[in-house]
Amino acid sequence: MKETIYIASDHAGFNLKNQIIETHNNFIDLGTNNEERVDYPDFAIDLIEKINKNEKAKGVLICGSGVGMSIAANRDKHIRAGLAFNSEVAGLIRKHNNANVLVLPGRFMNIQEALKCINNFLNSNFEGGRHLKRVNKLTK
Repeated sequence: MKETIYIASDHAGFNLKNQIIETHNNFIDLGTNNEERVDYPDFAIDLIEKINKNEKAKGVLICGSGVGMSIAANRDKHIRAGLAFNSEVAGLIRKHNNANVLVLPGRFMNIQEALKCINNFLNSNFEGGRHLKRVNKLTK
């Protein structure tokens, strides 16, 4: 079965999101659909609701710095969103933190690095072990 991967951005992440979708056609695009100003929490909340209905789904959120989307996503106790500025971190947030949402900084990342981040994120698995105890503390 094909993995469900949602992607959403605000206006500052719109261009990078579109470049990603042009390269990978396996994303479900939740918007925004242009560069008009929008409120990033609206798009983070939509993505979170979709992931909460399908626990095996993953998500990618993009805003200007990545910080706003990270904060918005992590307000939900079932979401572990990690901000990655490089592909090594993108892999580690899966391996060590069991992240289910990758957050990218749209104003500070080019398409090549974004694709490396996505590939590492999607192709890494949670290592469990010593990390499981720590991750379990996040939902208390």
